[in-house]
Amino acid sequence: MSAEPRIHLAELLQAALTSVAPDHADTPVHIERPKQAGHGDFASNLALQLAKPLRRNPRELAAMLVRELPASDLVVAAEVAGAGFINFTLADAAKTAVVHDVLARGETFGRGARSGVKVLVEFVSANPTGPLHVGHGRGAAYGASLAAVLDFAGCDVSREYYINDAGRQMDILALSTWLRYLALVGVEVPFPPNGYQGEYVVAMARELFAAHGDRFGRVCAADVLVGTPGLPAPERKDDEAARQREAHLDALIASARRLLGEDYAWVHGFALNAQLGDCREDLGEFGVHFDHWFSERSLFDTGLVERAVGQLERAGHVYAQDGAKWFRSTDFGDEKDRVVQRENGQYTYFASDIAYHLNKYERGFDRIIDVWGADHHGYIARVRGAIAALGLAPEKLEVSLVQFAVLYRNGQKASMSTRSGDFVTLRELRGEVGNDACRFFYVLRKSDQHLDFDLDLAKSQSNENPVYYIQYAHARVCSVLAQWDGAVSDLAEADLAPLAGERELALCARLGAFAEVVQSAAADYAPHQIAFYLKDLAGDFHAWYNAERMLVDDEAVRFARLALAAAVRRVLANGLALLGVSAPESM
Repeated sequence: MSAEPRIHLAELLQAALTSVAPDHADTPVHIERPKQAGHGDFASNLALQLAKPLRRNPRELAAMLVRELPASDLVVAAEVAGAGFINFTLADAAKTAVVHDVLARGETFGRGARSGVKVLVEFVSANPTGPLHVGHGRGAAYGASLAAVLDFAGCDVSREYYINDAGRQMDILALSTWLRYLALVGVEVPFPPNGYQGEYVVAMARELFAAHGDRFGRVCAADVLVGTPGLPAPERKDDEAARQREAHLDALIASARRLLGEDYAWVHGFALNAQLGDCREDLGEFGVHFDHWFSERSLFDTGLVERAVGQLERAGHVYAQDGAKWFRSTDFGDEKDRVVQRENGQYTYFASDIAYHLNKYERGFDRIIDVWGADHHGYIARVRGAIAALGLAPEKLEVSLVQFAVLYRNGQKASMSTRSGDFVTLRELRGEVGNDACRFFYVLRKSDQHLDFDLDLAKSQSNENPVYYIQYAHARVCSVLAQWDGAVSDLAEADLAPLAGERELALCARLGAFAEVVQSAAADYAPHQIAFYLKDLAGDFHAWYNAERMLVDDEAVRFARLALAAAVRRVLANGLALLGVSAPESM
């Protein structure tokens, strides 16, 4: 039988079940850790599961199973409790054995067996029209941690960023950059209120001017404004005023295309590459990396958008109305049908999203996870509907929603100065509190829950700051091992019998739960479970450290305690790595 307690207990119960009810011997056995320590180390509800099909009282059935359990050196007690639970108490040696396992497996402790399940996690995917802001930061931290947890749990994970490089927003960025550039060469065109206003646009214009002089500015303001409708008064906020501003902007884009000719594509590409490069750099500094940066434009270049819409049309899920083509998304639970091709022949964002998901399916992933902002909740039904209409399995697609984060300082919403417009950039937040605090605080809540980001707490060096508290536990172990000045590899063979105290055994139990937490976090798409686990592990360690000396004179006790401390250090480092947080050796 297995030496791993959870598996060992399941095997014992399976043997007992074969004796008690051989016709039900293939019933899955579930072993859980009780929430209350007084209920033993592990528990099973097997008797409750089988009471109805076997027509037996669950407590009586539990007692029968307990009587038929094979003898085991790992178990000191098996008792019937409550309505029919079976509670197990392990021998101390079974609890402390995890220390040797941790030290033997090192960085791989807690890692699940490779399952062969191919998973695609697409996250961030912000339009490359400006710097990443604090909302993007939460999606980046969540997506990166989720991908790391899934990989550690045994999945074959691909990380992907979808570049929206084919739509109107990129045209607006190109226009905004060009207009700021024109001002530098003395061509003053009134800047549209719905253009990109940030200082980063002016910076790109300066770069363009420094590299190319007036090459793109040999025009006059009147030529740029030809055919552009007037703007409504700034104070007007009605729908008609909004339409007029958008029409004015579209006319300016058309002028830019006409006047720049072939150079428009160059200016467009310059703005795209500048912002995409800034995004890559920002995310890289944040410890967030992607296996693939997928271009939306490639969907059009390869004809996949046209193919996807055509496939829906041939299946009867697209109809024509008012010159446009509409997808019957109401047939799949959406609130209204959606345009996939406008009357001018241009495909919509939704059409390219359909094609992108078709591409994901055609790449052979078993699970496809999209990480979206919470404001995209209404988008889920129409995307899943399109997947079903294409004859694909919509259940393969999982959407994790990420709520925005609100920054607080001194208990008040923070008004951080920014040079990038009316939002706080991720780079500014990282500069204030550091990468570790950013990564940890972002995943400290379920992704779909509102997050209040306490800047003061994130910067504090106190036990109230969870990331500091956890990192300090790791650094404490490093300090003790440095004082000991022995070979950590020698601890792998330490006699663990001296680890008999309540705190020590509780700490061993916590270490043993790490792999279970990893699997649970992966199954629930919930990396915050790792964060909670690390806080509990650090708390257990600090309590033990404050109650007991590590470097005692008794060599056997010293070695056993150092081995336990080293195991704690290893699991803290493994868990922090999943969240993209460093494990410092000194603080």
